[in-house]
Amino acid sequence: MALLTITTPRGKLVQRKTAGGTVKARLTWSPSFAAERTKQLDTVQAFVDSEVIRLMAPYTPMQSGLLIKAATLGTVIGSGEVQQIAPYAAMQYYRTDITRKYDPRRGAKWFERMKVDRKAYILKGAAEKAGARYG
Repeated sequence: MALLTITTPRGKLVQRKTAGGTVKARLTWSPSFAAERTKQLDTVQAFVDSEVIRLMAPYTPMQSGLLIKAATLGTVIGSGEVQQIAPYAAMQYYRTDITRKYDPRRGAKWFERMKVDRKAYILKGAAEKAGARYG
């Protein structure tokens, strides 16, 4: 599912002449480097996509729950794009109140508001999946 595929350049041989003779260095890439990093990137992207959908749910306006399910149904996990496929999703996202009487967290621009609250959690989780440190 990789939208981004990591590739490695060809190896390189560098020679420098010095007063004491010629110095040679060869840079070669591990044959498995590109495949391993692409797989790692796919894993991280799938984590981010699924967490965004999961964490957006409490912020999404809800009457029947279809708008929440629309994110799950419209998204290919790992693609890097979360899509709400409900025909009224854009209207709810851009042209309604930020909060609802029944739940102050639910309302317009739910992704942006979720991101403000949970960005650090998503970045930390992505870093852990990538084998890196966050912060």
